[in-house]
Amino acid sequence: MLKPLLLLAALAAVSCTAHAAESLLERIQNHGTIIVGTDGAYPPFNYHDESGKLTGYDIEVTRAIADKLGVKVDFQETLWDGMLAGLKSGRFDAVANQVTLGTPERRAAFAGAIPYSWTGAMVLTRKDDERVHDIADLKGLKAAQTLNSNHAYRAEAAGAELVPVESLPQALTLVQQGRADFTLHDSLSMLDYLKRTPDSGLKVAWEAPRSEWEPSGLIVAKENEAALAPIDAALKELQADGTLKRLSEQFFGADVSVQDAK
Repeated sequence: MLKPLLLLAALAAVSCTAHAAESLLERIQNHGTIIVGTDGAYPPFNYHDESGKLTGYDIEVTRAIADKLGVKVDFQETLWDGMLAGLKSGRFDAVANQVTLGTPERRAAFAGAIPYSWTGAMVLTRKDDERVHDIADLKGLKAAQTLNSNHAYRAEAAGAELVPVESLPQALTLVQQGRADFTLHDSLSMLDYLKRTPDSGLKVAWEAPRSEWEPSGLIVAKENEAALAPIDAALKELQADGTLKRLSEQFFGADVSVQDAK
């Protein structure tokens, strides 16, 4: 007979195996719990408020989707560098972290739901640095970037030397300290940072034109692509009833949930 602790461990293992064997679509249809990976330190998309509650645009949109689907969400916080690997290996059912599927490698491994935000790239430098006025000016400069991100690829393609970091706050700190010359990142996140910290000593040196803005949203592993049908249906309802616009204006002061919002 198994001892109590061994029995609990065995039951937990059986539960995890059952969860892994059941597809995301089956869990949605059975009104279960979906596990969603997120950073937890990427405001205003995902962060902890003053009370410690996990919130942000990604988080609240995902909760609204789950409510429409009748499922619960278990958010698992992890560093960006391991997030997509965790999704691919089955550690997460989905990722909500402003992910774009901008490379052939990502499109081959993952599938995306209807976008719930549109944003462009932006470069921040120190206020006293006058070297950057265009993307071509990044050549030969040091870029503080999270590796394996679209922004890191773009900075490297522009000829910059990558300085690896684990998060956007760390990247901004390195630029402030002069250990990196700039960071290239999501414009909405950067503008939110500058708004919250007017004495940061940083400035916008360059930003992508609106014609280059890219869509972001919830992504799943390719084998769970069938689950996107009910997720997309939920997103359409949230768009129609004004929920996405309301959440967007709550976190950004503007509607970024559609490409051509005025």
